[in-house]
Amino acid sequence: MTMPFYVAPEQMMKDRADYARKGIARGRALVACTFDSGILLCAENPSRMLRKVSEIYDRIGFAGVGKYNEFDQLRIAGIRHADLKGFSFSREDVDARSLANQYAQILGQVFTHEMKPMEVEILVAEVGHDPAGDQLFHILYDGTLIDETGWAVLGGEAEAIGERMGSAWVEGGTLAQAVNAAVTALAGPERTIPVTELEVAVLARGNGRRTFQRIEDDELTPLIEPS
Repeated sequence: MTMPFYVAPEQMMKDRADYARKGIARGRALVACTFDSGILLCAENPSRMLRKVSEIYDRIGFAGVGKYNEFDQLRIAGIRHADLKGFSFSREDVDARSLANQYAQILGQVFTHEMKPMEVEILVAEVGHDPAGDQLFHILYDGTLIDETGWAVLGGEAEAIGERMGSAWVEGGTLAQAVNAAVTALAGPERTIPVTELEVAVLARGNGRRTFQRIEDDELTPLIEPS
């Protein structure tokens, strides 16, 4: 009689974490940060068809890295959750904290119980009525929820990009300063990212009820200082 193959739970969790991290590291990174009038979401993304950054609700944005089909499913689920809550109760009841908790539960459940973990990291951002109310929630592949302050980095080479972002980011700075900090952090000292390969959006306090706004190439170019 053949003995059943046994894998220790610790080893199983480690293997799943390594698998997810490798999948995420193959993709390109993304940076989010606060500035004087809102929150910036900036991703290196050469595709014009597939979006890493999008709107969830009035004051809430979403960003994801890793396998596109997996984080896009989470994005759609988040929109449905927010729409249902806003319709059932009030638009003011829809907040990033509860949405981030929902995402953390989903990712944690998949990581623990499914054969393959989701190869994604996601960010849920909410712009407040004042800078003190801005929120950045970073959710990892295993459901770990991190409440970030000031800025967040998702994806491959996060440690190196985070060091550069920490040096370049200015608290309470302008949009141009935030864009330059994000692009500098993503590119590093040895390369330049073309404007056409950047996906940039903001959650801006001055935009009325729906705060999400994409910054297209012709608007982005004047904001970036020549290196």
